[in-house]
Amino acid sequence: MKNNLKLIIMKKISTIIAILTCFLNFGQTIIKSSIDSGGETATNGGISILYTIGEVAIQETTIGTLHISEGFINPVLKIKVNPKVFLQGPSLNPETAGLMNDDLRSLNYLPTTSPYTDGAIVAASVLDITGNNAIVDWVWIELRDSTDNTNIKIAQSALLQRDGDVVALDGVSDLSFRLANSSYFVVLKHRNHLGVMSANPIALSAAVNMVDFTNSTFSTFGNNAQVELANGSMALWTGDTNTNNLVKFSGSSNNANVIKDAILADPSNGFHAVTFTSTGYLLFDVDMNGSGKFSGSGNDSNIIKDNVLSHPSNGFGSPTYTISATIPVATFARGINTNDSINNIYLPPSEKVRLENEAIGNND
Repeated sequence: MKNNLKLIIMKKISTIIAILTCFLNFGQTIIKSSIDSGGETATNGGISILYTIGEVAIQETTIGTLHISEGFINPVLKIKVNPKVFLQGPSLNPETAGLMNDDLRSLNYLPTTSPYTDGAIVAASVLDITGNNAIVDWVWIELRDSTDNTNIKIAQSALLQRDGDVVALDGVSDLSFRLANSSYFVVLKHRNHLGVMSANPIALSAAVNMVDFTNSTFSTFGNNAQVELANGSMALWTGDTNTNNLVKFSGSSNNANVIKDAILADPSNGFHAVTFTSTGYLLFDVDMNGSGKFSGSGNDSNIIKDNVLSHPSNGFGSPTYTISATIPVATFARGINTNDSINNIYLPPSEKVRLENEAIGNND
């Protein structure tokens, strides 16, 4: 019985060897120019797989020290950027001169999941960093085509440190993008500040490239794209509480009313008092101190009013003046999970839940 079993196993092994030999000797040769493009990206849990059926246009990905390429292998493309930007909100009453406040982090309001459409996630330990490199908030960075500044070539969430450095998800590293060495318009956005774009394309390569929006001599797209802080540095205008790329104190859809409505609708505001203070990671927390106030001392509405009245283009000091973002409206975004809008990259939690439910077919 044992001898018969051994004989059967040996025959099977011999058959497998014979089949492999046939494949090795008579396998087809694929000519690169004859292959059609095709492929897809699949995600399961925290693992993403890029696959195709031997197409000319390849896709590649890197996980830690492991690099995976399918199709015909091309050299790895990577450019590095080290942007620097200040937000006006956490710079208004700085605890330390030259640094933004990190109240959202210190109060444990800062989420480990990005509020932007790519849903990037950081380890909780990254938010434990203190000092100059402490994380202030999430930001969004775009690289746009040098010949068409409405064409977003690539975009991603990033982290903003107190000293203005915009860093990768580990909280310290420079940003990397899988693009060829070339020139790109650099765009930086924040959920309740008006974004900014470089006035000209900037040459980017595998070497670290500094893009300093805080420097008053750095050219930005449009007029008065940023506000000048008391120390002479430049910062993004705060006050866009409804993510429509405008800052308004009065008139229809003004940002002050957004704060009032949010305060009155707060479930903790049992008496619906306009003097109530909401707390948390709030879109209407204009100075980013962890609280949102419509009226009373230190309220967020007055910050919006002061910005409108003091804007350099508001020659008559009119409270009805509107501050508009200067970034050109994007008309194309390749490979970006845009959900419902490529120009409104911040999604409130309720909207994220709605989109997730739609994706899984749950409309309850």
